[in-house]
Amino acid sequence: MKILIVGATGTLGRQVARRAIDEGYQVRCLVRSAKKAAFLKEWGAELVKADLCYPETLVQALDGVTAIVDAATARATDSLSIKQVDWDGKVALIQAAVATGVKRYIFFSILNTEQHPDVPLMEIKRCTESFLAESGLDYTILRLAGFMQGLIGQYGIPVLEGQPVWVTGESSPIAYMDTQDIAKFAIRALKLPQTEKQTYPVVGTRGWDAKEIINLCERLSGKEARVTRMPISLLRAVRNMLRFFQWGWNISDRLAFTEVIASGKALDASMDETYEIFGFDKNETTTLESYLQEYFNRIMKKLKELDYEKTQVKNKKQKQKQKKTPFKKVNS
Repeated sequence: MKILIVGATGTLGRQVARRAIDEGYQVRCLVRSAKKAAFLKEWGAELVKADLCYPETLVQALDGVTAIVDAATARATDSLSIKQVDWDGKVALIQAAVATGVKRYIFFSILNTEQHPDVPLMEIKRCTESFLAESGLDYTILRLAGFMQGLIGQYGIPVLEGQPVWVTGESSPIAYMDTQDIAKFAIRALKLPQTEKQTYPVVGTRGWDAKEIINLCERLSGKEARVTRMPISLLRAVRNMLRFFQWGWNISDRLAFTEVIASGKALDASMDETYEIFGFDKNETTTLESYLQEYFNRIMKKLKELDYEKTQVKNKKQKQKQKKTPFKKVNS
């Protein structure tokens, strides 16, 4: 089976590619820049240059492909809008998949999209789910809550470096999941006919709010966090202001999603049925405690090594200084 992975250079996409390669699939990755995707080629993936926003490039990318794993999404820093990538681009990809005879389509969505029609990213995800369901493809939709990897920049690094940790509104408990675990579900779905034309939640072992995560980071790092709270009203004002500038549209749309995770409503779901159907053991899923423990252990070890190296260099310089003398040696 030849798989086309879209969004393979992203946080989740690269884990999907790694998993698929490790399990022996022929992997082709749709990329816009071969240079940025060089690591995928080193892993054993085939690279094909194409762009979701240019439908004419997609047919060639899909030649000989049996299944698509779609992990692409617009980034806040992209020049392209969420609508251009996550709606126009996905519609073009799904239509190209139908036209070229692709059999399977794995799509990553977000939990509770139907509850937030005013949030651009979630409404677009909901519409894409519907479009995919009507396409005739044998799809599987995996609804996610959040990535553990994103917590490093949001909480881990600021706590370690004494920088402010920003908390907005009433923090929602979110069932973050390691992208490596998410990738396992995506690739397993390809082998399970019973997952065709079905939607499943794929989330972590339990929901965590901001306070719990900050407390965990403090305990694991031995440092105290500098928590700075932003009123939800200020966030909305910033979001509305950014809508006046084209360059700020993506950021504004992302801030709309931030309101969802600052609402106090949990972004979580039962995984009992998902584990049973996919044949995975819940106890083998990475917990947030173990993920952050590994991160802080690795960082603290590295910091100790750097401190040791600095001490050694300092001691060496001191010894060299002690050997020097202001008096010239006189021959007798």
